[in-house]
Amino acid sequence: MADVGKTQRVQLHAPGLEELRGVLQAGLEGNFAEVEVSVVECPDLTKGPFHFPVKGLCGSPRITDVGGVPYLVPLVQKHKEYNMNTISKELELPGAFILGAAAVPSRIVGMNAELMPVVLTEAEGRPAVNSSYFSSINPTDGQCLQEKYSDKFSDCSFGLLGNLYACEGQSGKVIEVRAKKRTGGHSLVTALRTTLEGHYPDKSLALGGTFIIQKGKAKIHIMVNNGCDTEGSSDRRQLGVLIHFLVLA
Repeated sequence: MADVGKTQRVQLHAPGLEELRGVLQAGLEGNFAEVEVSVVECPDLTKGPFHFPVKGLCGSPRITDVGGVPYLVPLVQKHKEYNMNTISKELELPGAFILGAAAVPSRIVGMNAELMPVVLTEAEGRPAVNSSYFSSINPTDGQCLQEKYSDKFSDCSFGLLGNLYACEGQSGKVIEVRAKKRTGGHSLVTALRTTLEGHYPDKSLALGGTFIIQKGKAKIHIMVNNGCDTEGSSDRRQLGVLIHFLVLA
């Protein structure tokens, strides 16, 4: 298990939701033909299509980056393994709801794969609820194989790196973004990030949440199974030796 005691804490700029709504509306219009950004009550995330273990994304929100690409290349450091319950305490939010993107713990899963964390961490008198999914390359057809983590494993661990959003899982006001027909060169996530970078060049911000692709195609990547034993290159341009790209409709 990796050491999580070396934590850096930073106070981020948090603009009001109405201000943020206007910034995102103006920025995303340069990348999509139709954009509608609103401040709304968070939908009940325990219902479809989400089926999260909490109702909302509000309450003491915070962002954390755990580990990083240097633990993947030039040589995979399989001992870099973390636990969501420990991370929530390190965030000073025990019992937090955590979602984001990470890698599976290869020691437990037995291979390299993508992890989509959806975890209500343990609290006093309440066990953790792990609703995460993980994706790997299906050896039979080379396509994406997505499975529910708790169907096969009982832990709340992840490996190598994680980009995570944590909160108390409460209902409340959130930003809703509806975008249709991409006209620019950026994905939705990149367009959101570059919009914030352009409007707040001297401030550090973070945005976390979830999204649904209702129609269209998405280019995704999945770390290859043999990445656990492959020595790659520290050059990010060569990271493709460990990543397989797929277009899903």
